[in-house]
Amino acid sequence: MPMTLEQIVSGCRTKMDKSIEHYEKELRGLRTGRATTALIDYVKVDYYGNPTDLKAIASVSVPEPNQLLVKPFDPSIKTDIIKAIEKADLGLNPMSEGAQIRISVPAPSAERRQQLVGQVKKMAEDTKVAVRNERRDAIKHVETLVKDKSARLSEDQGKQAKAQIEEMTKKHIERIDAMSSKKSAEVVAV
Repeated sequence: MPMTLEQIVSGCRTKMDKSIEHYEKELRGLRTGRATTALIDYVKVDYYGNPTDLKAIASVSVPEPNQLLVKPFDPSIKTDIIKAIEKADLGLNPMSEGAQIRISVPAPSAERRQQLVGQVKKMAEDTKVAVRNERRDAIKHVETLVKDKSARLSEDQGKQAKAQIEEMTKKHIERIDAMSSKKSAEVVAV
């Protein structure tokens, strides 16, 4: 059973949305001058032989704009958490403090901020490419469906579906640009 035009358009929208979600997740992990739990949430800690996300075995909070506080649920793994954060090569220096770990997040240098802006732009461009690829695939599906005589679709219906896909692509690209500009401004601000 071939897909309908509605299925093609909605499938394309879903894939484009997933690309943007992935971009959002990548942006959260980028280091600006402010401390954010996203910096270390996904650091893998060796927990009883299994690589486990830090956020699954400890609570991470931001007590001050340039500081993170990690409270392990199991105090015996504190040294493993410190090793994992150091090994993650994030430029962070975890300090043991009783049953918790305090991490100072230094503001990046001007040169590093420019590198981060470049990284934000590159990730935005990669996401745009992914969105455009979804557009290309969806339009191919529409054209195939219009050519298929058993589908009984008119040229106009095909053009209408293509126009929907183009409009959707334009909106997603604009959203990516807005996210990129916002994150770049955050990175540059000290």
